[in-house]
Amino acid sequence: MSFRVLAGVLVCVAALVGCKNPSLQGDTYSRSSAREVQRVEEGQVLFVRQVQIEGTQGAGSIAGGVLGYAVGSAVGGGRGNKVAKSAGAVAGVAAGSRAEEAATRQQGLEITVQLDSGEVIAIVQGADETFDEGDRVRVLRRPNGEARVIQ
Repeated sequence: MSFRVLAGVLVCVAALVGCKNPSLQGDTYSRSSAREVQRVEEGQVLFVRQVQIEGTQGAGSIAGGVLGYAVGSAVGGGRGNKVAKSAGAVAGVAAGSRAEEAATRQQGLEITVQLDSGEVIAIVQGADETFDEGDRVRVLRRPNGEARVIQ
């Protein structure tokens, strides 16, 4: 394996390790959410459904493209090498995107809550807590529209 291919592989691995899926769990807060006032409403769970939360896409495409280009550069010479680089980059982007999405996909819950005010809302969040129909819960709403359900 040539040095260029090895360097490309290392860059891609570093990029994929750096991929971070923002937490959608009910008990995890981002740094920007700390010390921010949230409106608290109480209600009752009407319905709970398991869902899949899509993963992210971005850095995996870039890393895959770089890796595909590096692998393609090790193939052939002249015009064939240019074609191999291009094909490797295109295939790498597609594979990297799919790999990142699969790695960051997570289980979630769609929780339908009837608030004490009578309003019925549904919130999707990570499946880190269990909720049953009839549970009394609190809904925390941030000013930006984000919300979470807690016991």
